[in-house]
Amino acid sequence: MLYRKRRFLAAAMGLCLMSALLWIQLAKPAFVSDLPLRLELVAFDLRLRAMAGLSAASPDEEATRVVIVDIDDRALSEHGRWPWSRAKIAELVHRLGEAGASVVAFDVMFAEPEENPAREVAAFLEQRGLEDKALAATLLRHEAHFDRDRFFADALRDREVILGYAFQPREPRRIGALPAPLSMENPELLAHSSLAPMRGYTANLPLLAESALGGGFFSLLPDPDGVVRRAPLVARFQDGLYSSLALETLRHFLLADSLRLHTSPINGVETVEALELPGFASIPTDADGQMIVPYRGPKGSFPYISASEVLAGSPALQRLEGAIVLVGTTAPGLFDLRATPVQAVYPGVEIHANLIDAILSKRFLVQPAWARGADFVIMVASGLALALALPFFSPLPQFLYTFAIAAALLLGNLLLWRQGLVLSLAMPLIMTGLLATSNLAYGFLVESRSRRQLKGMFGQYVPPQIVQEMTDNPQNYSFEGETRELTVLFADIRGFTTLSESLSAAELKTLLNRYFTPMTRIIFETRGTIDKYVGDMIMAFWGAPVADQQHAAQAIEAALRMLAETEVLRQEFAAEGLPPIAIGIGINTGPMNVGDMGSEYRRAYTVLGDAVNLGSRLEGTTKYYGVGLVVGETTREAAGAAFLFRELDLVRVKGKTRAIRVYEPCCRATEASEPLLAELEEYHRLLAAFRARRWQEARAGFSRLCEAAPASRLYSLYLERVEALAAADPGEGWDGVYERKEK
Repeated sequence: MLYRKRRFLAAAMGLCLMSALLWIQLAKPAFVSDLPLRLELVAFDLRLRAMAGLSAASPDEEATRVVIVDIDDRALSEHGRWPWSRAKIAELVHRLGEAGASVVAFDVMFAEPEENPAREVAAFLEQRGLEDKALAATLLRHEAHFDRDRFFADALRDREVILGYAFQPREPRRIGALPAPLSMENPELLAHSSLAPMRGYTANLPLLAESALGGGFFSLLPDPDGVVRRAPLVARFQDGLYSSLALETLRHFLLADSLRLHTSPINGVETVEALELPGFASIPTDADGQMIVPYRGPKGSFPYISASEVLAGSPALQRLEGAIVLVGTTAPGLFDLRATPVQAVYPGVEIHANLIDAILSKRFLVQPAWARGADFVIMVASGLALALALPFFSPLPQFLYTFAIAAALLLGNLLLWRQGLVLSLAMPLIMTGLLATSNLAYGFLVESRSRRQLKGMFGQYVPPQIVQEMTDNPQNYSFEGETRELTVLFADIRGFTTLSESLSAAELKTLLNRYFTPMTRIIFETRGTIDKYVGDMIMAFWGAPVADQQHAAQAIEAALRMLAETEVLRQEFAAEGLPPIAIGIGINTGPMNVGDMGSEYRRAYTVLGDAVNLGSRLEGTTKYYGVGLVVGETTREAAGAAFLFRELDLVRVKGKTRAIRVYEPCCRATEASEPLLAELEEYHRLLAAFRARRWQEARAGFSRLCEAAPASRLYSLYLERVEALAAADPGEGWDGVYERKEK
């Protein structure tokens, strides 16, 4: 009976492990970072290298002609360093056209104008003091004959040439001229599509862009590990759709004058699934318009011809008849080498060649939108087969059974890959290994758990020393309540009710999330503990559960950083047309009850006590004094000399009989400026005069401070008090305490 019970427990453990892995696979929780993704990327690369070349055509096959003209080390040594003269590039274009190239695409950008030689010579003569006005006039009169940008533009008009450019997803900078956007058969989908809009671009000179047949972007977005596995085929900019270098080249090769998006509505967004050129099969993509690059193999999987051979009129140019020609570089110094699954250093131009070849030969690797569902079903089926069967096998059958499941997963995945379907492999195999390992280790774990249960059970019946003898390494995770000196912080958004009335529920939620996220980060970075969020209020404390002798200083440091971060958010919100925000923060230090408190239905690790209540009261005084941060006298004493303080008042808050001094931490002591130190010295002198009932001295001094800082609520507040008290002197018994009636 015990045997069967343990086996059923092992099966339940396996089901829990399977469920946890499924959750990690689908939910991608933050604590595992991007580990599952990286494991899948490794599995992807292994499959790609293993399968590369098995279904691809030979580089010399006539059916698909993609040839790379390489600006390589040989070309640079024979024709000089890059960039070459536009006249030489124009000659290269003419040579390619004469060789019969169908379409020529440049994986190179020409964003800057080339200096006119006539102007260069005239400027040189002037710098050397050899200016000959007649010669300079002659040069400038004939400068049009030396305009090499125009030579290149004329060459572009005579040939089928596509120029490359780059989009920037985040940088708003715009350089050069974009080509005309693609003509779409269903343009109404673009604004609601899943394609993320680009913000900026770096493109070719307007003269060159207008002269070329078209243009395509060559921007590539590597995966988190820096490896290029996907390439975007289209990009959205403003109200237009633009094609990549590979797609634009292919579009003109196929004489396709438009494009159609294939989408599916998901959560109100038209999620892109494929692109279609008229008269050609659909090209599957992901939601971002990216296509998985089905690499044929390492560098050299396509025929290469050196640019020096093209310029020399080599017999090798016969291979260009009717071909798609990509002009790029493999020279290390020109920075177009990328990391790919098939080779760590791979020419970027050959990535575009792989895309064109794959589309023409309809050799796609597809990860459709339903792939996640298929991954889930495969993991559930294999997980159930393992979790429910392995506990009832002995070790050898366990091994054989696990091996059979793993082999079925691997072979089935590779067969689907051969058909162009990409499904997850790493997580199903990891789950298989973990379930097998957990079952082998189950006996040891069960025995350890049984011993712990026995020790816990007998602890209430036998002396402690006997329990200690039964225990090898006891651990205690108690959250029992205790009293400690801690520091508590309350932060509240001012005017939140008015703010919430001016925003919709969705806008308010977004604003609060943007506010709470950096505030929470700051509290965590200063070793604080979040107690709770209540509406727009944050409550946090320092010194528990981990003891921290610097809890008061840490809390003040957090508050100063929170105020600075709020000012940054205030400027961002103003720029976005959102209401500005301001916060008030109260901090107090003292004995507090801390522990796991609540009911059997809900519990929380929290703090309670008079010192906590006083912290809340101090937060409520920030608006009255016109400051962002108020701390109690115990906090000031505990923080020591790390900060520069301004005494605000001697106040008796509502519900308290003893008056306390409250302070404003102005800055860190090391950051105090001379003007600030002088201002505080003057202020504290006037505060002493005020409490000594030297009304004229206090009135004159606070008047000066108000003139120097008219926005200061504190100075005007004391000036008002002086006027009121001077009119009705409270007498010698006055203790200078301000009675605060509000909370």
